[in-house]
Amino acid sequence: PRLLSQFFFADERVTRVVAEINGLDAELDPQQYLVLLNQLHLSQAHLLAILERIMEECIPTQRHSRDYLVKFPEELLVDNLGNHMLFAAECLLAGTFLDMEESDGAQLRSQARNLLCSLELVRTVLREQSLSQPNSYPEPVRAVLIQFDRLFAEFELSYVSSLVAVKSPDEIYRQQEIIVLFCETVERALHLGYLTQEMIDGYEPLLMFTIPRLAIISGLLIYPEGPLSLERSPEEMSRVFSPFYNLLKKIRDLLWVLSAEELCLLERSLCTAE
Repeated sequence: PRLLSQFFFADERVTRVVAEINGLDAELDPQQYLVLLNQLHLSQAHLLAILERIMEECIPTQRHSRDYLVKFPEELLVDNLGNHMLFAAECLLAGTFLDMEESDGAQLRSQARNLLCSLELVRTVLREQSLSQPNSYPEPVRAVLIQFDRLFAEFELSYVSSLVAVKSPDEIYRQQEIIVLFCETVERALHLGYLTQEMIDGYEPLLMFTIPRLAIISGLLIYPEGPLSLERSPEEMSRVFSPFYNLLKKIRDLLWVLSAEELCLLERSLCTAE
């Protein structure tokens, strides 16, 4: 059950698979080579997962900030992102620049080298610690973990920023405005009886359609200075809504002519229509 013991056996697995790959002629047995590559990917992911648990146990208050993750596109925020970063660092160090300009890759190589050297040091130190005192984390162990955590975060931010357009602070703020709008929309819908708490607690599938529809009406009529404010230019709106700027203006103009009773009827219909 001890994390250092788990790390030792996970590290042994990675070392064994790497040795098998190095001893194999990929041209003579390409199928086995692919099998071993997949095993390496899985064993490295397992090793990093245990290392993450060790850092949470050993240096929980000294972890490098990961606030930058809110800037990443949602499709990149997967469970095995760390393993992808490790693979990218290995490719960069080998001179392979995946989906990026060679000049950008060359600038990242030093970061990749520092990260991989730090990981090797962590593996060495933790192996030794697991064989001597597997129940403790002395200061030298903590120091190498802190350094690795920092280098990993710095490489992750630099690498992803070189591949995709990370969100600007303005875009992050606009997304937070949308979150607030949706929360206020739900609160208003509960107050008016359009929705019930049981529907929310039970994850009613219809809410996936109902809440965004109600949020558009709330954003155009109830909170006109919020994220759906049409006083802004399309460029100033969140990318979620900016492509529909002209359509939103037409919807707002139609909503303006509705009476209170007609608006209530419309909102109730949006809660039931598929």
